[in-house]
Amino acid sequence: MTAVDGLPTTHAPARRELPPSMVERVTLIMDLFEGRTARLSLEEVARCTRLPRSTAHRILDQLVRLRWLEHTGLGYGLGRRALGFGGGDGTHGRIREAAAARLHQLQIRTGLVVHLAVLDGAEVYYLDKVGGRFAATVPSRVGGRAPAHSTALGKAMLAWLEPEDVEARAGESIGRLTQRTICDMGTLHQELDRIRRRHGLAFERGECFPDIACAAAAVRGPDGPLAAISLVGDAWSPLEKAAPLVVDAARQVSHELFPRRQTPVRAPRRTAFEPEGTWSAEAMDRLLAVGQYGDWQ
Repeated sequence: MTAVDGLPTTHAPARRELPPSMVERVTLIMDLFEGRTARLSLEEVARCTRLPRSTAHRILDQLVRLRWLEHTGLGYGLGRRALGFGGGDGTHGRIREAAAARLHQLQIRTGLVVHLAVLDGAEVYYLDKVGGRFAATVPSRVGGRAPAHSTALGKAMLAWLEPEDVEARAGESIGRLTQRTICDMGTLHQELDRIRRRHGLAFERGECFPDIACAAAAVRGPDGPLAAISLVGDAWSPLEKAAPLVVDAARQVSHELFPRRQTPVRAPRRTAFEPEGTWSAEAMDRLLAVGQYGDWQ
């Protein structure tokens, strides 16, 4: 207490000091993300770190640009750099390990190229590629990327996200790569609904690269899609006949990663989770309809 003109008064509260270095401020923020599924808003980051909102926003923007974090409609989460190729928590490495045998089996049984990819923002990021004689003609590579909305891999994963998350990821980047690419959000949402109705089975024919067709299914965990597996052939490949193998492979990898999971993973709002189980040839005939121009409906 001090006296001013004979009246007691208190000292002004001590000004809170910010961490002196940018490295310490970045560390404060990154420490908040405990696992690959953690999602935080700007306000939550500012409150938990005690950084001014403008400072937190500036650092978050820089971390997103550098891919340490990603930003979607659901908030900020760990990005590709934080997770790393092998996954910051080992996720990508564990997915590749769990999927390796299934990818090779799928390639041997079908003779087609097999991909394993994860979703990174608006893109798919290829973790593995197992090829046959057709591999050299498929313009993909491990570590490469492609727009999620134009690939069966990406659509298989987007189908199990909330509609708002799909909008945040693909809304600004959606565009045409070929004459067959989906290039508006309304059509994309209709396609994702068809994928859910087909038990998660996604197709694309010439949407990303001309004369190439794919069938894919997502590897799903308790919090949503972790990755996807696809079969790749030329535009005339009868992928609808091999499609159940892709679904079974994705389901096996999911069970390998989460052997104790007893209940279905969470599905997006306003959709019903598909029944579990394998498909007979008759069931596939009922689920798949090939249009006169070769489009899967």
